[in-house]
This record gives sequence, C-alpha cells and structure tokens, in this order.
Amino acid sequence: MSTQETVRRQAGSVEETALRIEPEKAEQLVDALNTDLAATYVLYHQTKKHHWNVEGAEFLDVHEYLGEVAEDLEAGADELAERAQAIGGVPLASGGTFEEHAPIEPEGEDVYDVRTSLENDIEAFGIIIESLRDHIELANDLGDYTTEELLRDILEDVEEHAHHLEHYLEDDTLVVASATK
Repeated sequence: MSTQETVRRQAGSVEETALRIEPEKAEQLVDALNTDLAATYVLYHQTKKHHWNVEGAEFLDVHEYLGEVAEDLEAGADELAERAQAIGGVPLASGGTFEEHAPIEPEGEDVYDVRTSLENDIEAFGIIIESLRDHIELANDLGDYTTEELLRDILEDVEEHAHHLEHYLEDDTLVVASATK
C-alpha cells in the first residue's frame, strides 16, 4: 500500500469541466444525481437481499427476476455516478454515505416473507420514481438536457420494474392455497 496520500478531488466538491455547465447549476445537478445514486444503491442491496432469501412455490421466477432487477439497478447507478463525475462532481462511493443521502430507508437485516419483501421493494421504487421525476424537471430547468435524458432512461427502467413487481403481488396465482401454508 502506498505511503503517499494525495487527495485529488474533495468529496462534495464540483469543478468546471469541458461540458461548460455553470458551477452553481453543476452543484445542483451533482446533488440530484448523488441522491438518485444513493437511493439506487440502497435499493440494489435490498433487492439482492431478497434475491438471495426468496422462498416458496414461485421461488425460481422471483429469484431470477430480482437478479435482473439488481443488475439493472447497478447499471443505472453506474450511469448516475459517471454523469456526476462528467459534470465536475464527485460521486458518492460508500455504503454509509449511500444510506445517509438516500431518500429511502434501508430495510433491516431480518428476512421477511416474499410478499412483504416485494411490497418493501415497490415502496422504495415509488420513492425513487418520484425523485427521478423531480430531478428530470430540475435538469430541464437548468438546461442540462443530457442529464435530463439520462434520468428519463433510468426512470423508464425503474417504472417498468415497479410495474412488474406489482404483478407478482396480485392475488391471482396458480399456486394452490395449501402450498402456501
């Protein structure tokens, strides 16, 4: 390990870049991107937890789907972080920092039944959807159409997953009642 320690960019700072976004605007955009990054990683870890712990008659379908959801969340988080960096910011990068900045409350360590787990995921998705919509409007108002488009793409994926999770929670199922007891 190196004995030298040089901080190249201070966390929370924003510097000018070739993208020419005014520093005051860039600060607002980086804050928004970091909020969505934090929320996405908190939900990513919650989704992975549910992916690992799902049980029951529909185990395989739910397990595989939650794995896909987690992959999409991780890809979206990467895009958010890279955009924050591109406009001069420092993306959040640690678990505690994510939890501190996320608008969603991380689920505890306990393992819940599948229905409760998915309901918790849908609640978190709803909060992220609202945040993304607010930040799309902010990016538009500040004239950063690239960030706006990026957030729209992520919103589309997040809404699709929330909608699909909602279908898992419908009361119509092929599983007989005796199999759930």
